[in-house]
Amino acid sequence: MNSFGKLFRISIFGESHGPVVGCVIDGCPAGVSLSEEDMLYDLSKRKSGAKGTTPRQEDDIPEILTGVFDGKTTGAPITIQFRNNNTKSKDYTQFIDMPRPGHADFVAQRKYNGMSDPRGGGHFSGRLTLAIVAAGVVAKKLMPAVSVKAELTTLGGQTNIEEALDKAIKAGDSIGGTIECKVDGLSVGLGEPFFDSVESVISHGVFSIPGIKGIEFGNGFKVAELTGSKNNDLIVDADGHTSTNNCGGVNGGITNGNQLFFKVAVKPTASISLPQMTFNFEKGKIEELRIEGRHDLAFALRVPVVIEAMTAIVLADLVSVNKK
Repeated sequence: MNSFGKLFRISIFGESHGPVVGCVIDGCPAGVSLSEEDMLYDLSKRKSGAKGTTPRQEDDIPEILTGVFDGKTTGAPITIQFRNNNTKSKDYTQFIDMPRPGHADFVAQRKYNGMSDPRGGGHFSGRLTLAIVAAGVVAKKLMPAVSVKAELTTLGGQTNIEEALDKAIKAGDSIGGTIECKVDGLSVGLGEPFFDSVESVISHGVFSIPGIKGIEFGNGFKVAELTGSKNNDLIVDADGHTSTNNCGGVNGGITNGNQLFFKVAVKPTASISLPQMTFNFEKGKIEELRIEGRHDLAFALRVPVVIEAMTAIVLADLVSVNKK
């Protein structure tokens, strides 16, 4: 499905090289101030052009089509679209017969009986995260007291981002990275056990972002090495604040009022300039594939704001559920 959420619900539409990409947001209450200008700051943090990102440059100008009148939300569904103006679709025709290793080319063609749009990855493209960022801006407006901040902490296994980029550029290869997200100002009680625990729903949302391959909350996998006396977060006051935050702000799938903290792993871009071997379905044999076109060397550079947006979308939905 291309929809996500219970009460604050988003739907994503479009393809990388189609006319537009965008989202429909349902469940936003009436009376919230909203304009295209409100989205520009977050959208700018996702834009390409910096070292290590794709040369494809789009205007990324949001157009609010429905759900807003005189600068205020009406309570009706909000439709936001972005036009695709800088496409080079011919670069992708070869991937129908020779799917890229590590990419969705093969599974998309097989799942949809050869009818999926191959241009720029089609509906599987990271281009669609533009709509997630826009929806995240709306979600943040519903939680003015909550701060959601994500940052890239490692690239190619290094904390020196520039050095890692320079090595990858020299090698002509792509690299992945890790991102940390911190959420402050949350109340106690968000999350709906059993299957809609706050970790479960955030993980669901975050894993829908193309290229995310891992997530851990608090100490994550490190907890397997600790004893209970070391891992337990001691409660120090009547508000539930703790002396440590090994659990990442969650107990029993419910926020405990401390900082919500998690980390994600972003894979290296599948499209690389180095030659690779893949199966040629037209010829029925393995051949060398050389990928042309414009691709991110390290798309992890552009993912932090997408993580922020998806986290805000999840939390806005959980806040709405909690009010019922």
